[in-house]
Amino acid sequence: MIFACPPRLVPSTPLGRTEGGAKERKPLRLALFSFFAVLLSVFSTPASAAKIDDQFRAWLQNDLWPQAKAKGISKTTFDAAFDGIKPNLKLPDLVKPGEKAATPQKQHQAEFGSPGAYFAEKTVRAVTAGARAREAANARTLAAIEKRYGVPGEVLLAIWGRETGFGAAKMPYDAFEVLGTKAFMSTRKDFFRTELLAALEIVERGLAPVGAMKSSWAGALGQPQFMPTSFLKHAVDFDGDGRVDIWNSTPDVLASIANYLVHYGWVKGRGWGFEVTVPESVSCSLEGPDQGKKISQWADMGIKRVGGKPFPVSELKAEGFLLMPAGRSGPAFVATPNFYVLKQYNTSDLYALFIGHGADRIAHGDQNFAGSWGAIGGLHRSDIAALQRALEAKGY
Repeated sequence: MIFACPPRLVPSTPLGRTEGGAKERKPLRLALFSFFAVLLSVFSTPASAAKIDDQFRAWLQNDLWPQAKAKGISKTTFDAAFDGIKPNLKLPDLVKPGEKAATPQKQHQAEFGSPGAYFAEKTVRAVTAGARAREAANARTLAAIEKRYGVPGEVLLAIWGRETGFGAAKMPYDAFEVLGTKAFMSTRKDFFRTELLAALEIVERGLAPVGAMKSSWAGALGQPQFMPTSFLKHAVDFDGDGRVDIWNSTPDVLASIANYLVHYGWVKGRGWGFEVTVPESVSCSLEGPDQGKKISQWADMGIKRVGGKPFPVSELKAEGFLLMPAGRSGPAFVATPNFYVLKQYNTSDLYALFIGHGADRIAHGDQNFAGSWGAIGGLHRSDIAALQRALEAKGY
């Protein structure tokens, strides 16, 4: 029997990014422009901004402070963190107090786009070349980290390069401004409230001063891009200076990434997976993290490594998972459990695949996938929101 494999809906860019959609008819485009112009004017008028500022200050003192105090945050830390802080109305995914969130019709959910652009050669080479340029200078540190945590240096370098360009990406935001704004008036207020309280705990425990708490627009901290809760769980002092510094210390950055991966189950001695060819007799319904088989079983079904390479003997009795991000319109893989550990860093199949592929190229040279990515189309965020509502209505 011949099975057709449709593309899977998997993230094609890091979680939270959005991309523009196809062209629209002019009247709709003008209508949307007018709508957003009015919305922008509402947010940007001095009177509206001042009112929101007042509401924010009241929320800090009457709502957030009692909870922070109950968690052991001192008034000194609390006041220092929010000294001069106002809501940043330019951040994405905000909801004006008293209003409901709306999903724009033509805003693409980047997680459901075609995969090919995610692996643009220029993007991949920026990571692999940057990693090799830093490998020698950090060789002793990487070896020490691998000895302690069991995570190969090329994996750490790939994540470091992908997240912040090896620390070159600027962290221009005050974490308390970002997290405070989003905890007060975003579409995910509960999530950001938890992260805001964790950020206060970081300062309260003396792990970082208020002035060092610089973040991305999403509130992620430092070169590994840890949210504050992840900082508290996984950030480590590896250079031995008595301070956990994921903003400036390369040993702390790399060891913290390794510690994160180990926490989520990194298996020492195994890679992330193998690119393979999948015969049409193998159904795509066998794909996924809940359908693991011994790699020898996949081989018995006719799945082979690309280039004629055999699977390592040490892997044959170990578990592997069929991975086909674009169905039969792109490369296919047998992934190991470590692939899903990488996915814990960013909930995206393509992110984990980028890191694994990048690590392979750092270690073994720049060789692209044997398979090529075909176009698979895309979905709008509103389409996905409607699908989610329909599933919830049916009890899922």
